[in-house]
Amino acid sequence: MKKILSIALLLLVGLNANAEDKKAKELLDEVTAKIKSYKNIVIDFKYSLNNAKENINQESKGNVTLEGNKYVLNFMGVTKIYDGKKAYTINPEDEEVTISSVNDKDEKAITPAKMLTFFNSGYKYTMDIAQNIKGRKIQYIKLIPNNAKDQRKEVLLGIDVQTKTIYNLIEVGKNGTKTTLTVNSFKTNQPLSKNQFTFVASKYPNYYINKLD
Repeated sequence: MKKILSIALLLLVGLNANAEDKKAKELLDEVTAKIKSYKNIVIDFKYSLNNAKENINQESKGNVTLEGNKYVLNFMGVTKIYDGKKAYTINPEDEEVTISSVNDKDEKAITPAKMLTFFNSGYKYTMDIAQNIKGRKIQYIKLIPNNAKDQRKEVLLGIDVQTKTIYNLIEVGKNGTKTTLTVNSFKTNQPLSKNQFTFVASKYPNYYINKLD
């Protein structure tokens, strides 16, 4: 009798997990559809990195403008522009511009545009906790990388249930490092300059131009 009860309990747990996975998939699909519906997206974010064992605690802010696969990213004093073909990394401290080609179809290439939909492949996912943060209901989805060599133990994706937008992203490394990216401002369909994603060399007359290819 005990054996039958144990089997029944395992079946119930398995059914519940499948239901949770389905809910997680539906929510992720809604987020993806919402992201793809916008002409452009402008995000201000906060980034933090913590590792108690190594006594590391860093914080910085940044912003990114996205339109299709094009983007302008400002982070930690460096600007990166991608015009759909080439990436231009502008480093004012070194007075250097690095130009490189990018294969946008490369699934392994991480770009700001993909950061909003990275979860669509390469992960197992389940519903996690829900929290009320400043009056917003944030539902977390736990993502476990399929690749055993991935240095991340898990990723927690916080989604605003009402707006279906990403509130924050928490990565927990196998070495104990935790990085958190929190969206402070999420604007869509903004009036952008015609040259928003164009690198203008004349703006950097004294910079060293480093062409990688």
